[in-house]
Amino acid sequence: MIERAIKPVIGELLTRFPAVGLLGPRQVGKTTLALSLADEWKGQAVYLDLELPSDRAKLSDPQLYLGQHEDRLVILDEIHRLPDIFQTLRSLIDKRRRKGSRSGQFLLLGSASIDLLHQSAETLAGRIAYEELRPFSESEVAGVGREAGDQLWVRGGFPDSFLARNDSESFRWRSAFIQTYLERDVPALGPRIPAETLRRYWQMLAHNQGQMLNAAQLASGLGVSGHTVARYLDIMVDLLLVRRLAPWASNVKKRLVRTPKVFVRDSGLVHALLGIHDQEELLGHPVVGASWEGMLIENILGALPSGAQTFFYRTSAGAEIDLVIEFSARDRWAIEVKRSIGNPAPSKGFYIGCEDIKATRQIVLYPGTEKYKLDTKTEAMSLDTLLRKELNRGRP
Repeated sequence: MIERAIKPVIGELLTRFPAVGLLGPRQVGKTTLALSLADEWKGQAVYLDLELPSDRAKLSDPQLYLGQHEDRLVILDEIHRLPDIFQTLRSLIDKRRRKGSRSGQFLLLGSASIDLLHQSAETLAGRIAYEELRPFSESEVAGVGREAGDQLWVRGGFPDSFLARNDSESFRWRSAFIQTYLERDVPALGPRIPAETLRRYWQMLAHNQGQMLNAAQLASGLGVSGHTVARYLDIMVDLLLVRRLAPWASNVKKRLVRTPKVFVRDSGLVHALLGIHDQEELLGHPVVGASWEGMLIENILGALPSGAQTFFYRTSAGAEIDLVIEFSARDRWAIEVKRSIGNPAPSKGFYIGCEDIKATRQIVLYPGTEKYKLDTKTEAMSLDTLLRKELNRGRP
């Protein structure tokens, strides 16, 4: 089993909050992680899968059932299946607080429905902490083998896809995952959209991986309105399957681009949507650079400390930065992604952008392993170096 980096974080939050929400797309490993945490409670944990009628039946009177387990860790999986339970959880948490009890916690697993977020945020305000479980990161799979990084890129980070016996089996799993999500999981979370329409939309986003959203083009291709395209994007973002990266904005006196960039978050899903079976096919496909950039950005965003904000930067004059990380008003990093080993030097637009945003660090990520200076202000390094040695340096 690959140890998930977030596990100690969840364990620590369970000692400080009466409820912890663990969110993430289907099949990302939430249940496996929750059961691993339950083992550490040494028999003092209860797990309920709310997709099972038998487990939902136990909560026909949730106050009675949960009250019988008030000194245990109660794990409620697929919590969106029982949205009315949040009010009961609030009552039970407040009752324990009045008794001065800090024993017993709730771990809520959800597939990131926005309705779930809204309801729990309103009902359990001040009582719940949220964390997102993402697909495997490069840091998590580093010990698997020398080719783990390339395997992660091609197959993506969903556990069953990454750990498949071969690329063909992985591709079949991802294709089935996409089909199941479209036909069963998305409708179960509320939206009623024809599966084939949403598939075409998802494929169009994959074809335009890492590009600025062109709502008019997407609407024309699907034969729907711009408003409908925006609604589809909201759904995919809410389900943590697509990322919307906002443009950096300040009072810089330049014509800034205001349209977001859009990524399908898992590189393996990008490749499955585009019919790319293995690395050989990927290297000859036009999406290769955007796919690699998207994977690196997802890895970086998953490793950032709480409070860091992320953007991209682009002006109509040609200044461009792939990723801007704002740790504070005085600590702003500019990151460029280059897939070339031989010549990872950034373009003139990168340097102009760094001056515009007053970047405190200028970093170029490339596939090599050596870290070195490109010039007095700009460093080239690998993703591994950035994640392991640079991101948390000098930060609590």
